[in-house]
Amino acid sequence: MTTRQTPTRRLRCAVYTRKSTEEGLDMEFNSLDAQREACEAYIASQRAEGWACLRERYDDGGFSGGTLDRPALKQLIADIEDGLVDVVVVYKIDRLSRALMDFSKLVKIFDRHGVTFVSVTQSFNTTTSMGRLTLNILLSFAQFEREVIGERIRDKVAASKKKGMWMGGFVPLGYDAINRKLVINPAEAENVRAIFELFARSETTASVVRELDARGIRSKRGRPIDRGALYKLLHNRIYRGEITHKGAVYPGAHKAIISPELWDAVHAVLKGNTHARAGRTRAAAPALLRGLIFTQTGAAMTPHHTKRKGKRYCYYTSMDVISGRSKAELRGPQRLPAAMVEEAVIAEVRRMLRTPEVVARTARALKKERPDLDENTVVATLAQFDDMWAALIPAEQARVVQLLVARVTVGEDGMDIDLRHDGLGALASLLTPEAEDAA
Repeated sequence: MTTRQTPTRRLRCAVYTRKSTEEGLDMEFNSLDAQREACEAYIASQRAEGWACLRERYDDGGFSGGTLDRPALKQLIADIEDGLVDVVVVYKIDRLSRALMDFSKLVKIFDRHGVTFVSVTQSFNTTTSMGRLTLNILLSFAQFEREVIGERIRDKVAASKKKGMWMGGFVPLGYDAINRKLVINPAEAENVRAIFELFARSETTASVVRELDARGIRSKRGRPIDRGALYKLLHNRIYRGEITHKGAVYPGAHKAIISPELWDAVHAVLKGNTHARAGRTRAAAPALLRGLIFTQTGAAMTPHHTKRKGKRYCYYTSMDVISGRSKAELRGPQRLPAAMVEEAVIAEVRRMLRTPEVVARTARALKKERPDLDENTVVATLAQFDDMWAALIPAEQARVVQLLVARVTVGEDGMDIDLRHDGLGALASLLTPEAEDAA
């Protein structure tokens, strides 16, 4: 007599691996491979229980565990929601997340879709209260460890910069990085001096950009130096022999390229004559809020202007007025001075760019295109927005407004401004990549 065994239900196991840095990922057998090998061996040991390893790879190399914004993790969650995964297997729980709140979100997703979570080096069962307590304790220590490491790194960077040490990142035009120190590149240093001298004596920023292009002066990466990159370079205190950290300035351990006199001359132009210089290159200024401003009834407001005694006055006028709708049907302001409305909108944009939420959004947007940038760089870039805005010609200012403003609604109680948060990535690309490239 033979005994017939009932086959065990097949459990589809997804292996997730992660490494915080990209160091060593180009090796033939790296940390992600080691994690995956251990997880696959554990899954194989559970074959009698019906466990089977999925061939799809969910590997996040170079991504921090302090955020859920990771491509492989997003794909894993999508596959879980599509019912393609029964068990998630990791080497250690901190590979999945180092943040307690983020891990709680993941556990809720797993529970909602009946997915089991397994760590091959830490035995616990998330289906019991004791197992969940153990998990939360382990995760709390993982988050504590991450925060302590972050504090140590920040303290080390701050202490090093106080001593004038360059702590890495993009090597500025005019320097080479040798043994982790900035050393003057003579040929590039001459170009940097030429840029400062041209700006100090030229009447317009546009003429400086054209002259640099004619001379073949390029950024460190060989790209033409545009207006944004030029202003970033002119504000880089490294050229004065200094190191900055969170608004503080320290004497640098490297040699200066620009003399204090030339630096002061350039910045006197930047502070005193920015609007005049920009004005010399301007044609008729475009309306910043064209297509964005409406009355509370939904009628578009279109730009108009009048001239009195040779002076130009600009307004935004409701289409209801232009089309001749009766005054009884009109609600709220129907004609507003353009300067007043535009200044209010720009003030709101400036306020927005200083909020922690927007800094974080911009950092995430930049991380996709520029993984090397950290949040401190983003903060520094946004802090210079006022200087960059003042230097932009009207067409460039209008482009920035179109990126960041979704709609302006004018009503009896005032003005509502709807901001376009998804434009932060494009704004970051506009202000940061070229600027860093030149700096």
